[in-house]
Amino acid sequence: MRMLHTMLRVGNLDRSIDFYTQVLGMKLLRRNDYPDGKFTLAFVGYGEERDHTVLELTHNWDTESYDLGTGYGHIAIEVDDAYAACEAVKAKGGAVTREAGPMKHGKTVIAFVTDPDGYKIEFIQKKEHYSAAD
Repeated sequence: MRMLHTMLRVGNLDRSIDFYTQVLGMKLLRRNDYPDGKFTLAFVGYGEERDHTVLELTHNWDTESYDLGTGYGHIAIEVDDAYAACEAVKAKGGAVTREAGPMKHGKTVIAFVTDPDGYKIEFIQKKEHYSAAD
């Protein structure tokens, strides 16, 4: 077994695709309209679905926005340099909600940004190796 994707419901599909591709550097892998169900699915990611976990962006044609809910946490993306990743997001008009720095109670460098619908994305700075203490 393996994880295939995380699904997010989005209010404006084009705006969300633009954020994930232009700001976070993912690729649009596929996009399908389902007229009978009045929804569109778009899959974005850093690699092909056969090899990588991806995001499924679901747009219900009759819904402009969603409540984020209290159970949803975030999407985590590994980056080489969390500080540089935050600067790149800001340079492209994205919102950084927690600047890069060590996590509380640990050494791992993290940051948080939000997508146009308010979903949180955590940047986790790549390490040489992982340990249970981090």
